[in-house]
Amino acid sequence: MKLHVDRFYEFLARPLFKSGRLVLIALTVPLALAFTQPIWRISMEAPQYRNGLYLDIYTYKIEGGNNGQHLTEINLLNHYIGMHKLDRAAMSDLDWLPFALGALAILALRVAAIGNVRALIDLVVLSLYVSGFAFARFVFMLHKFGHELDPAAPMKTAPFTPAIFGSKQVANFMTHSFPSAGSYYLGAFVVGVIGLTLWHLIAGRRQALRDVAKAVPAGVAP
Repeated sequence: MKLHVDRFYEFLARPLFKSGRLVLIALTVPLALAFTQPIWRISMEAPQYRNGLYLDIYTYKIEGGNNGQHLTEINLLNHYIGMHKLDRAAMSDLDWLPFALGALAILALRVAAIGNVRALIDLVVLSLYVSGFAFARFVFMLHKFGHELDPAAPMKTAPFTPAIFGSKQVANFMTHSFPSAGSYYLGAFVVGVIGLTLWHLIAGRRQALRDVAKAVPAGVAP
């Protein structure tokens, strides 16, 4: 058993496969595209807005539909129920995200250039942490918007949590909240890195078993 473990740790210190390095470099492309596309879209429909209103959340800005007019309309509606104004300042909880994605891209290129299997595993852990923490902060931010209502607002509304993923009825509005292209690009990077890591680990285990079979004399248990 100890021999198996030693062989496995030896493999963790080995450089990545050449093809694996190329795949990792290619995976930084969708990560870079995540900067250029919205990561989430929130939309709403009501009898007075038959064509709907929507806003797109990027890693660095918020953009409303119809050249920004939808965001103005949404903020006007939110004002009546006492919600905070939706703008980049109000969503400062996400300010760290562009820097985190940039750090992931730099780290991925570093692992592709000089990294080993252990560094690739570290990249997986960090990628899962960034994506998971970003979603958790997004959920917290929406919860805060729906629960920190101005008591002096013209319309009294019970505190609520806006739709986080899926659709939800709020008063006479049907709201929808779904990931956009930026999230799918980030997801492609994370899934790709996980797949690349599993490939190396499976290949490493097979190599370790072959090495053990060669090192241990016939009839002797390792």
